[in-house]
Amino acid sequence: MTIKEVEQEIVEEFAIFEDWMDKYEYLIELGKNVPVISDGAKLESNLIKGCQSRVWLDAEFKDGKIFFKADSDAIITKGIISLLIRVFSGRRPKEILEANLDFIKQIGLQENLSPTRANGLLSMIKQIKAYSLAYAAKEESSK
Repeated sequence: MTIKEVEQEIVEEFAIFEDWMDKYEYLIELGKNVPVISDGAKLESNLIKGCQSRVWLDAEFKDGKIFFKADSDAIITKGIISLLIRVFSGRRPKEILEANLDFIKQIGLQENLSPTRANGLLSMIKQIKAYSLAYAAKEESSK
């Protein structure tokens, strides 16, 4: 499944719910399925800067693809990072760097978050893209 196809699947899932309280509940449910980072990886270096709550993100580069794991001390934030991991985990760095994330706007996520959570969302995306950039450079230099 391509990134676009996963994004479309998410848009369709969120379209089922009419109001944002139901969408928040769904987001919380999604957070329960996030590939959880190990306690040993809950390091200061894996904390995403710019988030109101604590969010740890770890990445592993294997067979040319990046696999993400995360955790958060806030249930909504855990749901948000789980959406991003669903879209990006198991992808090649170039795919991640080229993704435009239309689904965030389509489901109305950013507009329905508090300003601090919206900033946190942007910080999560920046960190995922930073990992992708680093792994893309590493991959390129090993050729």
